[in-house]
Amino acid sequence: MALGHTACMHAADNLIYTREVIRAIARKHGLLATFMPKYALDDIGSGAHVHLSLWQNGTNVFTASGGSSQHGMSKIGEEFMAGVLHHLPAILAFIAPIPNSYDRIQPNTWSGAYKCWGKENREAPLRTACPPGIQAGLVSNFEIKSFDGCANPHLGLAAILAGGIDGLRNHLRLPEPVDTNPSGLGAEVERLPKSLSESLEALKEDNLFADLLGENLLVAIKGVRKAEIDYYSKNKDAYKQLIYRY
Repeated sequence: MALGHTACMHAADNLIYTREVIRAIARKHGLLATFMPKYALDDIGSGAHVHLSLWQNGTNVFTASGGSSQHGMSKIGEEFMAGVLHHLPAILAFIAPIPNSYDRIQPNTWSGAYKCWGKENREAPLRTACPPGIQAGLVSNFEIKSFDGCANPHLGLAAILAGGIDGLRNHLRLPEPVDTNPSGLGAEVERLPKSLSESLEALKEDNLFADLLGENLLVAIKGVRKAEIDYYSKNKDAYKQLIYRY
């Protein structure tokens, strides 16, 4: 289900409203709607993919202009996306916030398990998109696959924006795109955190978020993530109750 694009904060609000409507309609018909990442561990999971573009004065400035870009995006777009990719291991602590999130983020499940980006590559966590109506060779936005239904959409988008802003500040550049399945590239591509413990450790080592999100908020988020890790490590089947929470 795709929601129409709008300004970032409104998009987060709309996601919450949409989920509540879906849950309510499901209850009306005697059903339970859930957005948890992976209830059946032997099946494909459920994500909340995010598409981002950058706008200024009514113009999409993520898209390249003048045909000068190698990858179809502007310098601003590349720097922003490079910042998100650079900080993605730590961003996962916001957008994949529970241990069950990492049952979903596995190779060969279209969820993006490796630290890379690609052009229309559904195995890359970051994917540039050229939807119908966009000139050939240009991209209008990029997609983040790691986001899931247990994430607070406002905090998750804030973390993504923080990474992008750092990319703009430091003029970061993207590596070459990966346009094959990264699981077959071995040591050529870095594996993203395989657990909430690993993404929490990446967050602790990344100094960006205290600067842009505030130390008090960051302390609270780290504390909640640690509590989630402790709880689910002691209660192996507790993840099944997530269908009633998310």
